[in-house]
Amino acid sequence: MKLIPVLAMGVFVAACDEAYAYDYGSYGAADAKVTQVAGHSPLTAANGMTLYTFDKDAPNTSNCYGDCAVSWPPYEAAAGEQPPAAGLTTVQRRDSTLQWAKDGEPLYFWVGDTQPGDTNGDGVGGVWHVAR
Repeated sequence: MKLIPVLAMGVFVAACDEAYAYDYGSYGAADAKVTQVAGHSPLTAANGMTLYTFDKDAPNTSNCYGDCAVSWPPYEAAAGEQPPAAGLTTVQRRDSTLQWAKDGEPLYFWVGDTQPGDTNGDGVGGVWHVAR
């Protein structure tokens, strides 16, 4: 009998994983605009989802891979793509994909944000911060 709740939880987690993969898999090069209001609002992609920085990144270098990148999908860029906003550049990830960066800090989404404007990732682990 104790196995049924465990199996149910497994199905729930798998379903959530698929939902996040669907929602966050489309972020990246297709988002052609970044919004920043008066220089103080959270930096967001064109879809309104908040972008974050990671304290453990080095300048122009992402250190978020594996499980980290599952929870914090990189804001991907296509080769030769024009920056979606002034001040954005790209950094090359270990897998040779490109990621948008602001002031040399790679930018990420947070899977815990489910609606445009959410900032649920701010302060996670004391190392994730809303990009501004």
